[in-house]
Amino acid sequence: MVYIYMADGFEEVEAITVADLLSRGGIPVETVSVVKREEVTGAHGIRVIADILYEDADHEKCEMIVLPGGGDGARRLLAHESVERQLADFAGKGKWIAAICAAPMILSRHGLLAGREATIYRGMEAELKDARYRDEDVVVSGNIITSRGPGTAMSFSLKLIEILRGEKTAAQVKDRLLIS
Repeated sequence: MVYIYMADGFEEVEAITVADLLSRGGIPVETVSVVKREEVTGAHGIRVIADILYEDADHEKCEMIVLPGGGDGARRLLAHESVERQLADFAGKGKWIAAICAAPMILSRHGLLAGREATIYRGMEAELKDARYRDEDVVVSGNIITSRGPGTAMSFSLKLIEILRGEKTAAQVKDRLLIS
């Protein structure tokens, strides 16, 4: 199971693309609202009904947490105390954590990128305080995957599929979507 956390202001392309592609790869996905209601409004006003509320999430069955960006959404995820504790728990157990666009800032501010390589949305490189910035679309460093933004959502999603289900499954999804 993969949980995609969503707070008001999340970047729609990043959350929905990940949910869509992982589902195509046969990976169970649930969107998780951290705003105490099922309806979450994205950065561009698109309203999405989350599968579950954060309080109802069973993180024991979850193999990866994905944090979509969007400036406001990332700041709201950063401010959520339970999210911070859950990310620390996952990091301590070596479980997968993935963040795209502005969301790697969350990992950096919680000390989860110290000594690692990472990428982030253009212009936010200074947010990666203890990490080594890499100017790449997707960066894997240990159990943490980071990506740059909406335009990299497909490659980010394919990398997540590759990590969770292998290169063959990722290649099949890529081929079916006509990604060159």
